[in-house]
Amino acid sequence: MARGLNIAFAGTPDPAAVILRRLLEDGTHRIIHVFTQPDRPAGRGRRPRPGPVKQAADAAGLPLSQPQTAAELQAGNILAGADVLAVVAFGLLLPEVVIHRPRYGSVNVHFSLLPRWRGAAPVQRAIEAGDDQSGVTIMQMDAGLDTGAVLLQQSCPIHPDDTAGSLQDRLAGLGGDCLLKALDQLGTASLVPVPQDERLATYAAKVDKREAEIDWTQPAALIERRIRAFNPSPVARTSLYEQPMRIWAARVLETPRGDRRPGDIAACTTAGLDVAAGDRLLRIEALQLPGKKKVSAREFYHGHPRFHKQSY
Repeated sequence: MARGLNIAFAGTPDPAAVILRRLLEDGTHRIIHVFTQPDRPAGRGRRPRPGPVKQAADAAGLPLSQPQTAAELQAGNILAGADVLAVVAFGLLLPEVVIHRPRYGSVNVHFSLLPRWRGAAPVQRAIEAGDDQSGVTIMQMDAGLDTGAVLLQQSCPIHPDDTAGSLQDRLAGLGGDCLLKALDQLGTASLVPVPQDERLATYAAKVDKREAEIDWTQPAALIERRIRAFNPSPVARTSLYEQPMRIWAARVLETPRGDRRPGDIAACTTAGLDVAAGDRLLRIEALQLPGKKKVSAREFYHGHPRFHKQSY
């Protein structure tokens, strides 16, 4: 088994920070350098705020770089002492010279069962599509977009009530364990790279905020999946009775739409706000008005009597 490797780590968001902390807690391998995206403006003041990986690296006292471009990774001699570069949602497409610089090259922790859902949003697209399982792939990186050989995979069920947030949390925990397992076997005969079957490849495009606008002509089941896929970001949104709102949770009812138009409100009760979709009714169970906190259907009902008039 490969023991005590020198690891360079590249990642930016919270799932990457979870995996970085898992490597540090395990202690088998040494993190010699961390790469993460530059601080981004956030909050009402739009002040630059460090990302989760930077915060984790700073807390552990790790050497850190924040390159603006992938080309900056080629400068200097930072990767010279690395046995492997571990990449988790870094956010930059790495050039081949960087990928192959470490002794064992670069490995990527990807949150899908490749070749399904290559790309930026595998968790969201899996939920949106109605997949019943996701998983983690440890991939030997090449110059393509998530096209490298598979070193290790482990599946994870998608529950009917999973949001992108809840599924991502489970996958991040699983990803840390899978990465450690792969690192322990790196360079041994027990870890055999398996080429991906291109015929099975699907692409997980980055989520555009415009996709979060609910189209009530779509089937209720698809709208419900998209609400879960876009939770916690960018959050599904709509406008009912000219009232803009963000939708955090909903469920499909067996009640047909009937002669109601898509987007019509069928009922407003303490159980939820029932809205006509393309085929049947969708019950909104948690929502948020502009400038307000997220509320349950019961809280919304008691606070907005003008929606009661149509029970309906």
